[in-house]
Amino acid sequence: MEEQKHYKTRQGTVVSDKMDKTVVVRVERLTKHPKYTKVIKHTKKFKAHDEQNQCRVGDVVEIVETRPLSKEKRWRVTEIVRRAAG
Repeated sequence: MEEQKHYKTRQGTVVSDKMDKTVVVRVERLTKHPKYTKVIKHTKKFKAHDEQNQCRVGDVVEIVETRPLSKEKRWRVTEIVRRAAG
């Protein structure tokens, strides 16, 4: 039987597009503090591969985990969910 592979996907905002074929995506997630139950916002930045250099700063994109493409690049852009205003 063939097993189906499930890759991690994240949705975030492009914060930098200055590199060639690479964008930096900021992903935010909300968690509750274990003791005080306050909702805390955690942010993490991922470098993602953008083959056609289509992404611009402010775009909301979906990224998927992939094989290592460079020293820090382990994700690639699958789709642009929403374009930046302007």
